[in-house]
Amino acid sequence: MRRSTRNTRTTVLGAAAVALTIGAVYVPAVSANASPSTYVPIPGSAYTLSPGESDLGAFPNDPVTFVLSLNVRNQAQEDALAKEISTPGSRRYGQYLSPDEVHARFGPSARDAATVTSWLRKAGLTIAYQPDNNLFITAQGTVAAADVAFKTDLHRIQASAGAGGYTFTAPVSPLYVPSSVNAVVSGFLEGINKPARRAQPLSTRGTDSHDLSQWSAAATAKRVAASRTTARAISAAVTGVGAPPDVAFLNARPCSTYWGEQVATGIPALPSAYAPGVPYAPCGYTPTQLQGAYGVSALPSSIKGRGVRVAVVDAYSSPTILSDANTYATTHGQPAFRGRQFSQLPATSYRYGYDDTVNGDLCGEQGWYGEESLDVEAVHAMAPGASVLYTGAASCLDSDLLTSLNKLIDGHRADIISNSWGDIGENVDPVTLAAYHSVFVQAALEGIGVFFSSGDNGDEVDTAGTRTVDYPASDSWVTAVGGTSIGIGQRNNYLFETGWGTTKSTLVDSAWAPSAPGPWLYGAGGGTSQLFAQPWYQRGVVPSSISRYFGGAPGRAVPDISAIADPSTGMLVGQTQTFPDGTVKYSEYRIGGTSLASPIVAGIEALSDQAAGAPHGFANPAIYDLAGSRAVRDVVNPAQTLADVRVDFVNGVDDADGTKVSLRTFNQTESISTAPGYDDVTGVGTPRGSRYVFGLGG
Repeated sequence: MRRSTRNTRTTVLGAAAVALTIGAVYVPAVSANASPSTYVPIPGSAYTLSPGESDLGAFPNDPVTFVLSLNVRNQAQEDALAKEISTPGSRRYGQYLSPDEVHARFGPSARDAATVTSWLRKAGLTIAYQPDNNLFITAQGTVAAADVAFKTDLHRIQASAGAGGYTFTAPVSPLYVPSSVNAVVSGFLEGINKPARRAQPLSTRGTDSHDLSQWSAAATAKRVAASRTTARAISAAVTGVGAPPDVAFLNARPCSTYWGEQVATGIPALPSAYAPGVPYAPCGYTPTQLQGAYGVSALPSSIKGRGVRVAVVDAYSSPTILSDANTYATTHGQPAFRGRQFSQLPATSYRYGYDDTVNGDLCGEQGWYGEESLDVEAVHAMAPGASVLYTGAASCLDSDLLTSLNKLIDGHRADIISNSWGDIGENVDPVTLAAYHSVFVQAALEGIGVFFSSGDNGDEVDTAGTRTVDYPASDSWVTAVGGTSIGIGQRNNYLFETGWGTTKSTLVDSAWAPSAPGPWLYGAGGGTSQLFAQPWYQRGVVPSSISRYFGGAPGRAVPDISAIADPSTGMLVGQTQTFPDGTVKYSEYRIGGTSLASPIVAGIEALSDQAAGAPHGFANPAIYDLAGSRAVRDVVNPAQTLADVRVDFVNGVDDADGTKVSLRTFNQTESISTAPGYDDVTGVGTPRGSRYVFGLGG
């Protein structure tokens, strides 16, 4: 039985990021307010109401933000050079370019950018962001100014109640652009009449999302009221801006400090295929345990990631991140961040998706705080000497996340970038896809490795309705990190790993319901891309049964490599949280998801960069060179079915509303599978200590 999960996609675009796709060539009759000699229409740009939507009319003073993507030059040559620079054995391997060299050879020209900005300014719009590489330009203003710029009429539209009932801005008549602009602009990010992509953090921190309906009404009301009551006071005292710390979550007991420490006794009988002595879930692995399991504790003491810059990109910014990370580190025997070892590059202001003033927070700002805590603490856990730069995007929309990525890459502010977010599937419009591609290829040219979590919904059939991999993880120019369930022993030793895919049965009246293994819950994303052809580095490694899953030419397989992800064998993290009694304090809980796997691998990459004395940049060609070697552990099916027993507070914080006991069965991976060699759950496997650290790129 598959789970049913709400699809977070929306089918409209809002006032906060109105996006249009510039079409080409077809020119219908030009309206009275446009000159056919200087302006061309954007075909299909007039918005058509869907059933249940309402046109609320014109609101000239509503704010709008347009994000235009410009055409790059010499795309084929840029890709070819990035391949040479990233491939071990090539004569150009490791000969990276500076941002200025990339601009001069491949970026949109200053003249093209000036054509666009001049037009926008003349229409009364303000240029809010224009990076040095001119890949895209963000303009802000009012609906009235946008109407002038595009010779159109923008109206406020209300979505149907079933879609959330929020409002957004869309053109009710065609849009026009100057022919000179049409020649240099590829389009606008997130197009009208196309899905507007809202990324989501790929972490799971305990009580599973679909379990929320099982919370008692009293417990839910108590948690919500506490957050609302204390929000203003906490925000003023701790942050000055944005939302206060998220509502609290804690793990219930019993749990195990290492795998198998406490065996669940008196549980109902399980099928004979299960390994005997099912343990209680780990309380959350610590940095020392993770370093031991992945073999990096045996590295020379000088290899801690010193001199390597790791960036973390999420949306928003936790108000207590540095304090939390340092408290967590010192509590678990690690050094706190020293001096400028940790820094932040936050957005100048935050928005919350579409029309903020009407819709409120559609991105779930507080939910990103736990993601940030996990990402920063996981990188520091594996590479305590590396510098960490946190970059908080202004929202969860693609245009803002892409802006944050581009700031890091175009400013060459990092050697490694970890991203623990993504969207469901590959339903990405061509303009957004091209913009991401340009940023990722520039990163490879500069020697920056970009890592993305592969997703937490397995093959995505439950969420997308069809088998698909997730973007941006599926892009051929990023390293997609899959997930495992891991057992770590009493001596911080590696016991086992399986592919992360979990089913769940709940203890009801002394029996497992449904019977074990129960319905599928969640798991690492993977499979075969339908957007990207098989890249050169996967040839000869990925089986044709995976690369040709959809028939025809082989496609890009996901993931590339993997690490710990299962929330039931997850990492312990520390975060300041808002408790039901209104108090705000630091606490710790277990968390997982491929959001954990990505920063764990990024931290190990930092160790490898230091060991090599130079960045590995786009690491996939070097990673696939290690496939089948002792530098990576090949994750295969266990000899017996593995599981653990987990106890959760019903209300998430204490036993006032009771607890729930569940059996979590591992390696249940739907249509993707764990297998010898490359597989579409764990990629080539997991990093193996010094062999990986010193062998990468060798």
